[in-house]
Amino acid sequence: MGVPATGINWDHVAVPPLLDDDALAGSAVVANSAMNRDRQLAGINSYERELGFNPVDVLAALLRVTGAPDTVAWLDLCCGSGRALIQAAGRLHEAGVADRVLVEGVDLVDAFDPAPDVPWLRLTVAPVLEWVPARRYDLITSVHGLHYVGDKLGLLARAAGWLTDGGRLVADLDLAEVRLAAGAPAGRRLATDLREAGFSYDGRRRRIGRDDRGDVTLPYEYLGADATAGPNYTGQDAVHSYYRRRGGRPG
Repeated sequence: MGVPATGINWDHVAVPPLLDDDALAGSAVVANSAMNRDRQLAGINSYERELGFNPVDVLAALLRVTGAPDTVAWLDLCCGSGRALIQAAGRLHEAGVADRVLVEGVDLVDAFDPAPDVPWLRLTVAPVLEWVPARRYDLITSVHGLHYVGDKLGLLARAAGWLTDGGRLVADLDLAEVRLAAGAPAGRRLATDLREAGFSYDGRRRRIGRDDRGDVTLPYEYLGADATAGPNYTGQDAVHSYYRRRGGRPG
């Protein structure tokens, strides 16, 4: 769960120069990220495989519960090419429920696959930390997207407030990518803080979740990001995010 290796003296580990959000967005590791460029809705390289469920099935189940007048919405952060969302929108149209759903994706890079101009599908180019939603969502996902976000904890706190009551959030989060000011991974203390704030964390799958809307404030001050951290557990280069923990040792 991101706990530092025994014997490492983090007080003597050099912290790299940290980037702000603008500099991070222009870095090669973020701009050239291949995550979610080819990922499908279902199959081998898919959202269904990564998340453990198919978002279309979640939306369909919600439609059966909420009744005809209500619109249900799925938001995918760092959606890449948007391929999975485009496929989901097509399946929902084929099922005859497109007028009761919204499938929305946000990504920093304008590399979306060709998509139909329909009201139930919305793909937006924007930094996820600056983007402001116009509504709440029944399902929010981020499939390996947080690896390339600077203020990962800030985005999670904001996304918790974008959920509907009883809404569900699922994202990939590697605690080893969240560092304290001196360079040590935030580790178990961070996992405890997240759980106390209403999130769940699966250390084996490196997956964070939440099952209800909430106004979240985490005890961490964001300091900046390291885009030279190198590969993470996926084998792809990732971004380390640095924080100072409020009310405790600076890290």
